Amino acid sequence: MKFGSTPVDEACGHILAHSQKLTDGTLKKGRLLDAQDIQRLRACGVNSVVSACLDEDDVGEDEAAETLAIALAGTAEGIRVAAPFTGRSNLFASRRALMSVDAQRINAMNRVHESLTVATLPSPMVVDPKQMLATVKVIAFSVPRIALNTALDIVAGDLAAKHIVEVAQSRRSKCINFCRYAWGLCRPV
Repeated sequence: MKFGSTPVDEACGHILAHSQKLTDGTLKKGRLLDAQDIQRLRACGVNSVVSACLDEDDVGEDEAAETLAIALAGTAEGIRVAAPFTGRSNLFASRRALMSVDAQRINAMNRVHESLTVATLPSPMVVDPKQMLATVKVIAFSVPRIALNTALDIVAGDLAAKHIVEVAQSRRSKCINFCRYAWGLCRPV
């Protein structure tokens, strides 16, 4: 990724790094600048903007965050992945459940690259519907494809073909261990 001050005439297709106030409104940080935006910037007398230009081997922040969040959720029932925004994709419980996470695997993902981070609730924890379980965040507009692939390999682990979602009955509610035990991010409780 190339990052820095860019002449407005060369910024089409770049990602705006800082919000830019104009006389006719504001261009928000993270916006992919198009020809109309360039015209608006010129009309307001802006000569340069701070922008990011992704390299061929970069994955945009929203795509990368969503890809990793979907992999973390797997096919487990009871987990909903929200649409990505500003490089963040959140995982939510869709029912009352017991969540268990393998912190070693999460920590391993967090060591892959400085632009990629995963955060979860403490484990184990009883969660309620609509409660956030985890968030995937890509910092600074993109992540190198090789780093995303490495994180996905950590999710897959050695036994990626097996999925285990345990459901335990209780008197008051069903508890689900949101896990794909085989990929090691979760362990049965």
